[in-house]
Amino acid sequence: MLLIADSGSTKTDWRLVAADGQARAIHTDGFNPYYQTTQQIADVLQTQLLPHLNDAAVTSVFFYGTGCTGATVNYIVADALRIVLPELQTIDVNSDMLGAARAALGHKPGIVCILGTGANACCYDGNQLTRGIQSLGFWLGDEGSGGYLGKTLVRDFFQERLPTDLHAAFLNRYALDRPTLLENAYQKPFPNRYFASFTPFLSENILHPHVVGLLTNAFELFLTTYVKRFPESGQWPVHFVGSIAYYFSQSLRQAVQRVGLTMGQISKAPADQLVVFHKDE
Repeated sequence: MLLIADSGSTKTDWRLVAADGQARAIHTDGFNPYYQTTQQIADVLQTQLLPHLNDAAVTSVFFYGTGCTGATVNYIVADALRIVLPELQTIDVNSDMLGAARAALGHKPGIVCILGTGANACCYDGNQLTRGIQSLGFWLGDEGSGGYLGKTLVRDFFQERLPTDLHAAFLNRYALDRPTLLENAYQKPFPNRYFASFTPFLSENILHPHVVGLLTNAFELFLTTYVKRFPESGQWPVHFVGSIAYYFSQSLRQAVQRVGLTMGQISKAPADQLVVFHKDE
């Protein structure tokens, strides 16, 4: 049996594919080899993935994950998979960016962006990634991501830049104080997950003018920082995958139009398309 994973920092979307092509969805926490050790990842796989496999004879794993940027870190995930699935014959660990490109475009060329907890963009020639802007992660980049949107919202709240009604709604919803904020930002793991957890508030207030401006400005910043720098952006449509792109699609479409790009497709998660891709290989 084949196991395919699309992993972000918050969650991992798995597909267990049987010999007849039928796929079953499994969900676990997300992984990032820049934040986690092999043993920490293996512990999560042991408790959250293995019970759902029901002793299935998994022989191959194709893992696409955030932070899986090359051999120097990919081995962290690969070794964790070998610990919990020692009978594996094939372990292929690649970036979430390649997974997004394969899911969105198959073997066609194009520009693909990830807008989830994190953010990234690339050009894809139908076989491999050919061009990208180096992602610097949550603290130094990720413009337009869930982490960035949440960080901007929280910063506006504490710096009293939210309109009165939105400030009151945020305070009533979260009762967030400065010590709690700073502890989660600088002392606890996965600050990107923490700040992305505030994005439902943006969704609930999506028609508020301040939220409209926050979203549009963030997406325009992402597009001008990353996508517009690709020479191909004047020729190819831009495709998006990820929960932020999906749930805030209207603001994203407006931003794409305002910066002069051509909108492609938006997909919430690429796992099902990756099943199709690997079945056809």
